[in-house]
Amino acid sequence: MAKKSKKSDFIAFGTVAENHRARFDYNINETFTAGLVLFGTEVKSLRLGHANIRDAYGIIEKDELYMSNMFIAAYDNQGYASHAERRNRKLLLNRREIIKIINALSRKGSTLVALKLFFDSHGRAKLEIGLGTGKKLYDKRETVKERDWNREKARLMSH
Repeated sequence: MAKKSKKSDFIAFGTVAENHRARFDYNINETFTAGLVLFGTEVKSLRLGHANIRDAYGIIEKDELYMSNMFIAAYDNQGYASHAERRNRKLLLNRREIIKIINALSRKGSTLVALKLFFDSHGRAKLEIGLGTGKKLYDKRETVKERDWNREKARLMSH
């Protein structure tokens, strides 16, 4: 039998999942906020915080954008219908934004990655996506050095 969840366990608005690794692995040039086409059990599972967007990336199908490999766990208290945990989920954006992203993805090395999954103030599931290029190993080392230096600088300034 599935565990009963309390009303206080639900996420009404705010962050559900965040991809901390994306900004380390990619140079994010531009960010967009997109809506998602979801099933009811997916929304209920998101409200419980059962999602992982670490491996998610954007793909183009028939002039529309989809987020692939985004994991949303099956809802425990489901009835007769459920959803596939890793399916392509359609992104809802303006036509101008879609054209801009498709043109950017046609260039070599560009990638569309998921940055943050959240509920907005109206209770709608939104996905912050970033358009960027992959970093080389030496760029990642430079990022680590810069982060360490900023941390050390803040430590010195506080004393």
